[in-house]
Amino acid sequence: MNANTPVNSAQALSFAGMVDRARHQNLSLAELFQMAEALAGAGQHAQAVDLYKSWIAFNDTNPLLHLAYFNYSVAVRQLGDVAGSINALRACLKLNPQFGPAHINLGRALEDCGLIGQAVQQWRGYVETTADVTPDRLGHRLMSLQHIGRVLEGQGVLEEAETALLQAVELQPDKTEAAQHLTSLRQRQCKWPVIVPTGHVSARQLLDAMSPMALACYTDDPMFLLARAYRYSKSLVGRPDTGGFPRPAPRTKTGTGERLRVGYLSSDLRDHAVGFALVEVLELHDKASVEVFAYYCGERRSNDATQERIRKAVDCWRDIAAMSDAEAAMQIVNDGIDILIDVNAYTKHARASIFAYRPAPVIVNFCGYPGSTGSPFHQYMIADDRIVPPESEIYYSEKVLRIACNQPVDRKRQVAARPSRAEAGLPEDAFVYACFNGMQKITAGCFARWMTILTAVPDSVLWLLSGDESANGRLRHVAQQCGVAPERIVFAPKATNPNHLARIGLADLFLDTFPYGAHSTGSDAITQGLPVLTFAGKSFAARFCSSIVAAAGIPELICGSFDDYVRRAIAFARNRGELDAVRASLERQRETCALRDIPALARRLEELFWQMQGEAERGETPVPDLTNLDVYYEIGAELVLAGGEYEDDSALRRKYRDKLAEWNGYAPLPRDPRLWPGQ
Repeated sequence: MNANTPVNSAQALSFAGMVDRARHQNLSLAELFQMAEALAGAGQHAQAVDLYKSWIAFNDTNPLLHLAYFNYSVAVRQLGDVAGSINALRACLKLNPQFGPAHINLGRALEDCGLIGQAVQQWRGYVETTADVTPDRLGHRLMSLQHIGRVLEGQGVLEEAETALLQAVELQPDKTEAAQHLTSLRQRQCKWPVIVPTGHVSARQLLDAMSPMALACYTDDPMFLLARAYRYSKSLVGRPDTGGFPRPAPRTKTGTGERLRVGYLSSDLRDHAVGFALVEVLELHDKASVEVFAYYCGERRSNDATQERIRKAVDCWRDIAAMSDAEAAMQIVNDGIDILIDVNAYTKHARASIFAYRPAPVIVNFCGYPGSTGSPFHQYMIADDRIVPPESEIYYSEKVLRIACNQPVDRKRQVAARPSRAEAGLPEDAFVYACFNGMQKITAGCFARWMTILTAVPDSVLWLLSGDESANGRLRHVAQQCGVAPERIVFAPKATNPNHLARIGLADLFLDTFPYGAHSTGSDAITQGLPVLTFAGKSFAARFCSSIVAAAGIPELICGSFDDYVRRAIAFARNRGELDAVRASLERQRETCALRDIPALARRLEELFWQMQGEAERGETPVPDLTNLDVYYEIGAELVLAGGEYEDDSALRRKYRDKLAEWNGYAPLPRDPRLWPGQ
């Protein structure tokens, strides 16, 4: 943040002349800003800083001196002088204690120095002194509260973070950033209900602010999830100015012997669930058929074994994190990529706007995001028959192509020696139910089913990944309210990946969550010989685990209802022999099942890449049809807020059709390929 004024390069004088005018108080503040910005724009940052120093030294009676100090702080920060920037910002605030941008930047500078407490106090101080809100102060107060919430959340001080975020939401409910973090934070803390309206913010406003990922943890309505992704794409990406940007046409490669150029773009090509999933696939790609490029947009890594393997496996590795969206897109164009795979979509550190430039003839949604992008520029999605059966394709804007199982695994993962139950903090003789999914996936309904299971199996415990202390305590309190002794909820502390994998097999049965089920956690469990009990819903995230379970060769562990899920979880504890048979089946099929046939997966992906290329060459690349998705969103929001954890697909479709007919009665709707055929 800086105090910007237009740059007028025509006013540029020699540097010495500028300094002389500053010393004689003959250089106005506006001219100072223009000339300093011109110098910085020409790469002469040090001279811009010297010009600010001279002006400040000889113009100390100027009533707008605080603005000069503020822009000076930005200039010295650009030179890497954080201490100088902090001193300048403090001088700015001495002159004008209510200048909001200086409070914001000073807090950020302190945070960057690792002084988290001082940063939070800086923002809090500003919040406390801006009760008399003007439009400018409103924006800066909101920004301060959001920074407080963000930093405290990162530090694990979740209760205080939630308080700050709620204040930000109530201050400006139409600004979605704070509300998005608030609902996500409540999910991570297992605070139910997640959506709690107040006198200043409605349930609908909180629902509207939820990110697509958080929403997938909240509802199993695949049509609403598609519509939310569509709206999220519009707000996140919008319509960037792509005028004059080259849109590459498909190259003729089929039958020529020339390799297909395939690009994987992701922030997670590292020690991360996505990196673990893709690394062996990338190592096994047929380099006679495809030339593989990796575009990494994540944080810089060191001593990252997975990233090192990926770098060695691909033909070309490019770090695009520091590039603008347009620069990264142009790099992809210059690389001549035929098939560009989005391995993020709307996950952390995603660069969704790059795809809006359409830097490759074919763009594919695969492996990183559990659902449809709802975007106009993703033409294909790779899934499987379990996750997206043919009748469910209406819930996806992309053309769906299929592999055997959508969860690749790395058969070379390092696994430590298995500890004893005592070493893992587990009772030796108890039946151990486990779930290693993130806390945000545990819902009130899910936890209630688990408590029913524990009540029916007195000699059992539930083993969960630890959250923060307040979340752990909250779950134990809910357990006690359900008549389950709180010590029967056991929390596994954080561990390195090899050590975590080693301990998984100590459990007896993995209980999946709903509506957002296990993904890599499910494949990790099965790889370590732990059976996974799941229930397949309607959405991508709610069906993913059933794909893993089926691909491992134990489809009998996919339940048909919540009651079936509870009944079978209890039955396995009472009949250990039946569970032993499942474990033996897993072990027998371990190296032959579809889940671990990564060479076949690599070949199948290459077949699909060439299929997409052939369609592109023939002018048959699909065009996403996004008709009526704004209407579907309005209907879905109404249905979700009405409540209900699960509804079968036919009943849900019937409700949508009835609502669509009502909308059409008000104003005719165009036909769409989903549930409205037109009238």
